[in-house]
Amino acid sequence: MKFSENWLRRFVNAPLSSDELAHVLTMAGLEVEALEAAAPPFTGVVVAEVKSVDSHPNADRLKLCQVDVGEEAPLQIVCGAPNVAAGMRVPCARVGATLPGMTIREAKIRGVASCGMLCSARDLGLAEESEGLLVLPADAPVGADLRAYLELDDRIFTLKLTPNRADCLSVVGVAREVAAMTASPLDLPQPAPVPARITDALTITVAAPEACPLYCGRVIRGVNPAARTPQWMVRRLARSGLRAIHPLVDITNYVLLERGQPMHAFDCRKLSGGLTVRLAAAGERLVLLNGQDVSLAPDMLVIADAARPVALAGIMGGAETAVDETTVDVFLEAAFFDPASILGRARRLGLATDSAYRFERGVDFGATAACLEYATQLVLQICGGMPGPVTQVQGRLRARVPIRLRPERARRVLGVEVADEAMGALLKRLGLGVQQDAQGLLVTPPSYRFDLAIEEDLIEEIVRLYGYENLPARRPHTAAAMLPLPETRRDEHALREHLARRDYHEVVTYSFVDAQWENDLGRGAAVPVKNPIAAQMGVMRTTLWGGLLDCLRFNVNRRQTRVRLFELGRTFHAVEAGFEQPQRLGGIAFGPADPEQWGVVSRPVDFFDVKGDVESLFAAGEDLAFRRAEHPALHPGRCAEIFHRGRPIGWVGSLHPRWVQKYELPAAPVLFELLLAPLMTVPLPHYLEVSKFPPVRRDLAVIVDETVEAGALLAACRQAAPKQVTEIAIFDLYQGKGIDSGKKSLAFRVLMQDTRKTLTDPEVDAVIARLTQVLADRFGARLRQ
Repeated sequence: MKFSENWLRRFVNAPLSSDELAHVLTMAGLEVEALEAAAPPFTGVVVAEVKSVDSHPNADRLKLCQVDVGEEAPLQIVCGAPNVAAGMRVPCARVGATLPGMTIREAKIRGVASCGMLCSARDLGLAEESEGLLVLPADAPVGADLRAYLELDDRIFTLKLTPNRADCLSVVGVAREVAAMTASPLDLPQPAPVPARITDALTITVAAPEACPLYCGRVIRGVNPAARTPQWMVRRLARSGLRAIHPLVDITNYVLLERGQPMHAFDCRKLSGGLTVRLAAAGERLVLLNGQDVSLAPDMLVIADAARPVALAGIMGGAETAVDETTVDVFLEAAFFDPASILGRARRLGLATDSAYRFERGVDFGATAACLEYATQLVLQICGGMPGPVTQVQGRLRARVPIRLRPERARRVLGVEVADEAMGALLKRLGLGVQQDAQGLLVTPPSYRFDLAIEEDLIEEIVRLYGYENLPARRPHTAAAMLPLPETRRDEHALREHLARRDYHEVVTYSFVDAQWENDLGRGAAVPVKNPIAAQMGVMRTTLWGGLLDCLRFNVNRRQTRVRLFELGRTFHAVEAGFEQPQRLGGIAFGPADPEQWGVVSRPVDFFDVKGDVESLFAAGEDLAFRRAEHPALHPGRCAEIFHRGRPIGWVGSLHPRWVQKYELPAAPVLFELLLAPLMTVPLPHYLEVSKFPPVRRDLAVIVDETVEAGALLAACRQAAPKQVTEIAIFDLYQGKGIDSGKKSLAFRVLMQDTRKTLTDPEVDAVIARLTQVLADRFGARLRQ
């Protein structure tokens, strides 16, 4: 929400500076995101009239101008602007004036004296580009200070409003807040009804009264098609981020910004018969003002004439009935549409309009008719014409239900003593109806405060006006007891620190994701979001990989060659009983396996590097297995499903080549994802006696089919090993000369140690024979000679 400070002070002129006003608004919950000057500083620039233009004697492209700046004698100024002409009024920087980046001095240009400078918008810092001099209105007062004439000392506020404060999506709404916060008088003139001068009217029918409880409109005939939007309105629109288009359109935009009431103007000659507010029929289409041809859904509210839909209600008008430079008869409309009937429709069509933004949050239906009268006054003032009578169709509007406020509870919640009368006075400053009885206060919200519904809302309003900074800061006093911390429970922060030590950086991404990500990377149907905040955030994620890949692309596009990321968050899955939201840990690794250094040969990270990272998350000796499997997001030959104590808990693997190409990555990253629950429980540590006797090592090399998984052999050996075996690990894999085709050689390191004696050769040989027999029986392994 952007607006001009001068515009705001027209309604409430609080005795505060701009910065103080910004502080008051922010403390009231209307965060001032930006406060900027309407124009850069410059001095010595006045309104001037070009009296004559002659050719420069020594230059073809320069002109010699006589310029009236409000003094007895005109100034001679050399100008090279292509649009300079006698009779026009333009800004003139006099000798001594300071402009952005320059100071004006008397000079000779090609041998001719020049006593000043005629200025373009770019010269004054009002625009980045300009093709000629800034042309001022013909009635601009010659000699007047330009800053004062164009109100360039104005400042522009940008508010970052929360969704519940739709009442502040207008200058009048902000003025109400300032008046309440500063106890300043609010000067809000109410437009008087404009008497009808003709009897012309359109027939209005509301076929969807629940969606449109109030619809007002009137015909105005004979408007001047050559009329131009006045400069004061153009300035205010521009400082609110809108450009002037057409006087009738500008008036509706102006009322929207000032009063918060969306409006629309139809060209009467383009309408067929009366207007009907109804739901769209299946298959109906409408070309909108922006040229977009949309297919209407049955739950979309439209305004239609006798032939077809002419506007998407509360969102955007149609192009076929829009006003233009030939319009002489206009139908002005102002309505209240129920927020539920507008919510989400614009986003579904890929639109974002000021009207939809306001109607979705709630518009003041108590001011709808008055805004139509105000717009009529502006049309007659700027464009002329003869107004007809107001046609109004009203159904059942939302009743403003009184809210019970218990002062004693409010004092308990706030922690300060505020008298009942003071609470009532604060609420009255906000325009709320307040009645006091034996049970406390009965407060009726006005029609523009859709956010006030329960007692807590009123308590919030009281503390806003009382001042958050006036609340005492009291330290809490409580008896603190140390909670038990089981040794078998792992803290999430410890998990994060562990991954950080392994060179991973944590990211936090949205749970709302692009449906295409889920189609590419997920294994189940994604849960759709009923009212997505953006088209690319239409479903709930079933995997963390989409967000991680997006972060990876962001970094790779900014020349990051080595990326390690992880995220700890929830995924969302539809089940028969409703929804499941398990917490998961996901990670991605890309680029070299080690940071660049002289002592290590660079190589790309691979499956086994990330598999090692995953294994490090579990305690030593945990029942963890990696089994070959297929996942739609992962490379078929570089993918494994992870099992913990026999239960599947996640996946690890390289990204599938088709997704590497689609997401425009220079190489395939390695990803992993695990259920968080198995990681949060660790075995209870137990004491083992440290042996005083030397360990014995034996190497066991066996030949098996190449399809046999090394992890399965390792698990079988560990299960069959007696207590004297302290470690079994694979240290070699060989296929090639000396090994039959379809076979592979795996070598195991077996460490044995006893705490009571030195092991003898027969005891060691018996252990090796036992392990060899287990591998032979279960996997057909034979010793490698």
